[in-house]
Formats: sequence, C-alpha cells, structure tokens
Amino acid sequence: MQKLLLLLVFPLLSFSQIPQYYSGIDFNQTGDALKTQLTTLITNTHTTEIYYTSSAPDVWDALRLTDLDPDDATNTNVLLMYGYDDVDSITKNDRVRDEADSCHQSGCTGLWNREHVYPKSLANPSLTTNNPGAGTDAHNLRACDGQMNSSRNNRPYEDGSGDSTITPTVGNWYPGDEWRGDVARMIMYMYVRYPSQCLATVVGVGNTTYSVDMPNVFLEWNEEDPVSSYEISRNDILEGIQGNRNPFIDNPYLASVIWNGPVAADNWSVLVNEEFATLDKIVVYPTVTSDFVYISDSTHNSYKYRVSNNLGQLLSKGETTNKIDLSKFSKGLYFVCLQYHTTQKTIKVILK
Repeated sequence: MQKLLLLLVFPLLSFSQIPQYYSGIDFNQTGDALKTQLTTLITNTHTTEIYYTSSAPDVWDALRLTDLDPDDATNTNVLLMYGYDDVDSITKNDRVRDEADSCHQSGCTGLWNREHVYPKSLANPSLTTNNPGAGTDAHNLRACDGQMNSSRNNRPYEDGSGDSTITPTVGNWYPGDEWRGDVARMIMYMYVRYPSQCLATVVGVGNTTYSVDMPNVFLEWNEEDPVSSYEISRNDILEGIQGNRNPFIDNPYLASVIWNGPVAADNWSVLVNEEFATLDKIVVYPTVTSDFVYISDSTHNSYKYRVSNNLGQLLSKGETTNKIDLSKFSKGLYFVCLQYHTTQKTIKVILK
C-alpha cells in the first residue's frame, strides 16, 4: 500500500516541478532576457536535424510516430491538422486517417501530407527542405489532409471560431477551435528557435497590443486552448528524435512571462506569484505611438518605470498609475520597464 501511495503521489510532485531540461534557465528573468535563454537552450539541444525525405529516418518517419491518434488503440491512424469531421463523405475535412495513406505525388485527394504550420514562404529567408534545417524541424510540421493543406497554403492566421476555414475578410486562415492553441505554441517555438528568420508578426494577423513581437491572437489562443495530451506526447517523442523540446507546450505560462498578454496556465505551478499575476493582468498600449503609452489596470496600482533606448541607455524614470510620456524622444525603438514591488515587466514600444 505504501508503494502504491508513493506511485500515486509522484506524478503530482513531478508535474509541479520544473523539468530537468530547464535546469539551466533563470526563471527570475522575463521578457527578451528569458526568451534569449530559451533560444540558447532549444538551439543547443537540437542535436539532430532530420531530412525532409530520405531513405534514412526523415520527417515522414517522425510524423508517423508523433501524430498518431492517441484515441486509436490500433496505432495505425494519424491526426490531421485542421481536420474536424470523420462522419461525412468529404475527405478534405477528415480529422483522422490511416498513417499508410500518405501522399508522395502530385494530387493528394484522400491522402495526407506534411503541413508547415509556419509557412515556408513567410520566413526570411524562406524555409527550405533540400537539406536538414529550419524547414525540416518537425516541431513545425504536422500531418494534414492534402487538400486542406492546399487551402491553407501560406495564409497568415487570423482569429475566428468554429471549424478551420478561410476567413471572410481578406482570406486569412483560422485553424479551428481544436487546433488554435497548437498553432500558437508552434509559432512561438519557431520564433524563439529561429528568431531572425521566423518572425511571429508576419504569420499572425491583428493587433500587437501585448508585445510588438507577438501578435495578440497567438497569446490569446495559447491561453484559451490549453495544452493537450497529444501535444505533450509529440513533445516527448520529438525530444527523442531531435534532442530539443517546445517550451510553450511544457509550460504555456512562459509566453505570458515573455510577451505579456493573457495569463496562460502555469503547468509547473511554481512560476506564478502574486506580483507576476498583477503585472500579467495589466495592458500597456499602444505599442506603436507618437506620444503616450497607457497602463490599463483596474486596481490602479502605482508602478515604477524606466525608459531605455535600444542601446540600453536609461532615458527617463519615474512612477505612474496610468500613463508614460514618450513625446520628447525621437522616432525609434524603446523599452519601457514597469516594476511592481520586486517584479519587472518590459514592453517594446515603437515611437513614430
């Protein structure tokens, strides 16, 4: 009985502790400082880059492991990104398909192929698949119906509701309620892993109120659609294949600490404290301005602030409850650091 109790308690303890993979990260840091640490970690541990198509283990082989349907006891079906209906006769919107029905030709009706969640053409330089690299990083690839993949094409993501669809405004892409959190965390991974090549701002449509580097839509999807057991399984398998992990699957709250916005779940139950929670709830806006930035805070707390330029030089400091005047500075990029007791939050602001 004692052994059984220990076995029952151990998973709870493990879940509330920071995994060994992150033992070298200083989680007292926030914003770009934390992002840079994670970039170093997931780059240095990315020890195996796999081929896109090869007689050796390649992306096809990886997806046949990572994308298996967890509800399929036969382990023969893959989940299809953006899919939502296995009942009707329309194969394009299928959610599940036999893993053997993969497409290795032109014309993929009824077959699945490989979807780059961060589109190849939107990266700069574009993602390529001729050799192992960013374009073959399986953290960015999912099994997807061939026709569905063609419909998505390289459309940026936009908020919506319901099933996956081309949005009615200017023809962007809503991934579907089931997949929006997956998409957000994959885009965050790509931006942190390849920070100069895979900007989040070119693949997400809408405001960047919380951070000039991360569209609101991804931060909101990350909070609204919690991590699934399927994502966790993929992350574990890909660590075995590539060596690195997606930190935002391990803990969605890391996105809140880096880019602000909605307070996502802290899967480790150790990073959130009262001061962090207070700073996370406030919104500093607009992040592109010609004069003031404002603090939206229903509690009307008082915050110390510092304004620095992109060289790290301190330009002004003070204390405020509602706004900061930047009008005396010239056009350019600035960093506004808010401090609440001992906790700080830094926001990038562009002065136009």
